[in-house]
Amino acid sequence: MKQLDVCLTPDLLHLHNLNNSIVVVADVFRATSCMVTGLAYGVKSITPVATIEECKFLQDKGFIAAAERDARKVEGFDLDNSPFSYMNERLIGSQIAMTTTNGTLSIAKAKVSAVKVMIGSFLNLGALANHLRSEPYDVLVLCAGWKGRPNLEDTLFAGALADALKDQFMLLEDGTLMAQRLFDQSRGNLMASVSNSSHVRRLQRLGIQKDISYCLQTDLYDIVPILRGSTLVAMN
Repeated sequence: MKQLDVCLTPDLLHLHNLNNSIVVVADVFRATSCMVTGLAYGVKSITPVATIEECKFLQDKGFIAAAERDARKVEGFDLDNSPFSYMNERLIGSQIAMTTTNGTLSIAKAKVSAVKVMIGSFLNLGALANHLRSEPYDVLVLCAGWKGRPNLEDTLFAGALADALKDQFMLLEDGTLMAQRLFDQSRGNLMASVSNSSHVRRLQRLGIQKDISYCLQTDLYDIVPILRGSTLVAMN
């Protein structure tokens, strides 16, 4: 039987064997929610890069560039890290380069060894779970966390995905069981569960309450972003 595991922070990724695993990267607040939203609204592709310098290089090549550090837009770039910025009609058919504090760095680490890299958020939870049921591989949910530390929202998402797949995958490791139990205790009110979390407080100080509420909605989009080479596209 296939196994689903959870890595609570990218700093622990080296402890996991990815040779037979699909890695699902989750950065709920807000990178992976932006990726799902952008592709759902007609963005052609998103190229995630780890550094600001790489993003600037692609911007100079004609990409629309999104750069975020410490939850703020980096000066000189086109887009920030709010999913609402990806709903603009001018982005339909566009190629976007993106760098964020945690999410794109997690993708860069995962793609080195993973069989496939997919993007997860509450916004596409059901579509992602449905697809993973059909895959022959193990699954590792990589929580982007915050600068090497675990965070609540990504762990909740990992638990939600584990809960959705518990009949098709073995949940053996304690990190997975912790995430699933946390989600089970929180499923009735995710907003209340994250209300005092560190990243919610960080975003609230910046006046981004609407982003928090949006990113906690479940199954808005029937879309699964997958990394093809160095570029994220919507899986057909």
